[in-house]
Amino acid sequence: MSRDTVAGPSDGTRGLLRDRGRDANGRVTNIELFFDLVFVYAVTQLSHTLLGHLSIAGAFEVLLLFLAVWWVWIFTGWITNWLDPERLAVRIMLLVLMLAGLLLSTALPDAFGEYGAVFACAYVLMQVGRTFFMLWALGRDSPANTRNFQRIAVWFCLAGVCWLIGGFSDLQMRWMWWVTALAIEYIGPAALFYVPGLGRSSTTDWDIEGGHLAERCSLFVLIALGESIVVTGSTFAETARDPSASAALVTAFIGSVAMWWIYFDLGAERGSRAIRRSSDPGRYGRLAYTYLHLLIVAGIVVCAVGDETSIAHPAARVDATQAMVLIGGPMLYLLGSALFKKTVNRVPFPLSHLVGLGLLVVLVVPSLVIGCLWLSVLTSMVLVVVAAWETWALRGLRATIEEDKA
Repeated sequence: MSRDTVAGPSDGTRGLLRDRGRDANGRVTNIELFFDLVFVYAVTQLSHTLLGHLSIAGAFEVLLLFLAVWWVWIFTGWITNWLDPERLAVRIMLLVLMLAGLLLSTALPDAFGEYGAVFACAYVLMQVGRTFFMLWALGRDSPANTRNFQRIAVWFCLAGVCWLIGGFSDLQMRWMWWVTALAIEYIGPAALFYVPGLGRSSTTDWDIEGGHLAERCSLFVLIALGESIVVTGSTFAETARDPSASAALVTAFIGSVAMWWIYFDLGAERGSRAIRRSSDPGRYGRLAYTYLHLLIVAGIVVCAVGDETSIAHPAARVDATQAMVLIGGPMLYLLGSALFKKTVNRVPFPLSHLVGLGLLVVLVVPSLVIGCLWLSVLTSMVLVVVAAWETWALRGLRATIEEDKA
């Protein structure tokens, strides 16, 4: 399917698709940003849930819920890459998804308790309902993409059954059904949504506007960073504001700035350029933005929990679970950022990130004999070192990019 053949309505539903003509502008619209506000709340709910259940079992529960939240958001990002959010029907669809997302978010803290059914019903409504809306919107406009979404609908319906059964089951069975559902959904893109009788999709069928998807994902990273700032400020406002808490606040802020720098200084721009210039943007969209960005966002969420812990209890001795959060968050972030940059830029694993990961591993040894504040300082220093190293190493590339923009 050519990008230049998507526009040009000939029936009642073609008008719901974005214009993919040569002069089209695949910008992120206000309604998409409005939709994302629900996920600001969802990310906050996830970080607070992890903080309130800071244990191995709690971490696995939050991990499963995070993977579900990310999956429902990223698939909506793909959908609005094809659909025109300025159309009334598409806006109404997004607003319905927002309401379902709000219900989903409110259920997150007790999704493995009494609100499991609410979470499952809201999630399935978003995934399955959005997919059938897309099939209706495509009409006869794009046979290849219609077959693609027919396959996607089969996968989501199968997973949806598992989500619903799990939502109405007891805790032990809920785990089994929801892990199965999540596995089905995450395997789907990797398996190209193969369905017997319908065949499999191709990444060339996923004829996306690469710049739009890159911007959507970078905005979600910004949402997660913003949530970490909110958590930092709110926690500090509730403390005694002694010198230790103040130092923890400054440390958390420096860590957030370093994470922003690592992703947005050149990483986001280079990724956007790579997918926009690719002859197969669907391949980049699947791996670099759909799969690898979840590591980046997960790292930010875990870092926010670590920041809240260090601000609330700066002098407390670090226990095993706190060490996992304070070290694991930056590790997830650096790993995701490195794999993303390696994929989109087709370069070896960035040395700066590799050294940063090594330094974080070294911190595991002293982590259990120092206080939360000092461990937070050390992990933030690692992030600053990585940001500074990469900035220095890519100074020549920065000049080239600035010349291209000019």
